Amino acid sequence: MTKTFNVNGVCRPDKHYMVDLTSRLEEIRRMVDSGAYFTINRARQYGKTTTLRALANDLKDDYIVVSLDFQRMSALSFENEQSFVAAFSEELLFFVKSFPEGIKEKLMAFVDGTARINSLQALFKVIYLWCKGSRKPIVLMIDEVDTATNNQVFLDFLAQLRAAYLTSDTTPTFQSVILAGVYDVRNVKRKIRPEKEHKENSPWNIAADFLVDMSFSSANIAGMLKEYETDWHTGMNLNEMADRIYAYTSGYPYLVSRLCKLIDERIAGNENFPTKSCAWTKAGFLEAVKILINETNPLYQSLIGKVRDYPELRMVLYDLLFTGKPVPYNALNDYMEIAAMFGFIKNIGGSAIISNRVFESVLYNWFMSEEYLNNKMYDAGLRDKNQFITEGHLNVRRILEKFVECFTYLYGDQEETFVEDVGRRYFMLFLKPIINGEGNCYVEAETRNHERTDLVIDYHGEQFIIEMKVWRGNAYNQRGERQLSDYLDYFHLKKGYMLSFNFNKKKKIGVTDILLGDKVLVEAVV
Repeated sequence: MTKTFNVNGVCRPDKHYMVDLTSRLEEIRRMVDSGAYFTINRARQYGKTTTLRALANDLKDDYIVVSLDFQRMSALSFENEQSFVAAFSEELLFFVKSFPEGIKEKLMAFVDGTARINSLQALFKVIYLWCKGSRKPIVLMIDEVDTATNNQVFLDFLAQLRAAYLTSDTTPTFQSVILAGVYDVRNVKRKIRPEKEHKENSPWNIAADFLVDMSFSSANIAGMLKEYETDWHTGMNLNEMADRIYAYTSGYPYLVSRLCKLIDERIAGNENFPTKSCAWTKAGFLEAVKILINETNPLYQSLIGKVRDYPELRMVLYDLLFTGKPVPYNALNDYMEIAAMFGFIKNIGGSAIISNRVFESVLYNWFMSEEYLNNKMYDAGLRDKNQFITEGHLNVRRILEKFVECFTYLYGDQEETFVEDVGRRYFMLFLKPIINGEGNCYVEAETRNHERTDLVIDYHGEQFIIEMKVWRGNAYNQRGERQLSDYLDYFHLKKGYMLSFNFNKKKKIGVTDILLGDKVLVEAVV
């Protein structure tokens, strides 16, 4: 059977190309062996369920593994304590093959309503007897716990697990409990009881920190591609392709698999890339990136939904994208915690940054789409777009020339603070209709700051680097030229572009070429 790249549901080694999970499973197993109770809370489509399935298989020789999924239980199961106990007992009976003597009958009594007492306390007494009589330690894993987090009965269930954990030295109980979902159930009280006095002291405060990195490294991706290459012999450079995929996704599992799937199933075989060998190239990869950024999927809808729900988050992302202002990361801010929980931002050196280039590009497109109808720079780019494409190639010098002309005409008399705040955004608005549908652009996160932003344009397999900066004098300008030259080396390019927003009264507006070693820097001054 031919394997595929999977982006829908659980990945299976016999059906799908997968990253090797061995080291990840070893880390989690150490937590289980030590008796830890913990939560695997990661963003949507981050491989949680696949990891739990693989972990259950890894543990089965030494433990009795009980793998449940709250998504399979109906909403009625969480209405009250009695309905939950009955539904939970029914799940145990369905998925556990054998019990010590008498345990099955006690659970059946909860299900059919014949138990003398039907309560969480009674259920956990049965669980104690089960654990005491079990031939192996029992590990309880529950996926999709988010299904239950708006219910008081779930809090009471967590409280019972906590009590069992705290008395495990004297009373037999689960060896380890693993809860998986997007939300960190240590903060579940905030969802149920938003009042200030109820925000702290979740019953899951006994949970160990889960620090296992579930993103894919470049080496992980290369390992997955090696298996694919063994089957298809495309001749791709595995490490270079893995590095490209990682550079755009930062190892977000869904985005990694989606890009691979697009190259394999949508790019390979089309008119421009007739074979898999043609598709697994830099040009084929960039075509897949273009499709990925412009498609609609639940992950993007969730991202935009959170931006709409949290005005503070919207403001932070806007500043990060368009002004380069540093934003300190503070997990105590609800909007930052939510954004990080959903995988949209991350904490790097105490600063909040957007998680990956794909999310950045999606957010750029969304923010700018709100300005298209009423923005003169967008109109100018749209009106003149045909003059910037020559035989399928992007004429970036001509784009800069026309932008300088339009921006000077429309905003040349504006104050310095206006130009500094909106200049770079307006260039991207000007650029958008020119490359729309055929290309993509993103900002290099490592070089973005309040004075400098490096914009990378992907267009028909070619890349162009434009440094957009606020002019701070000749010395600073020369440093910027050297920095851009070094950046061109990274991309193996001999020509780069600079767009300077210059407030010097004696500035010379226009576009000139600057020779710097073996490179040509085309500088536009506004």
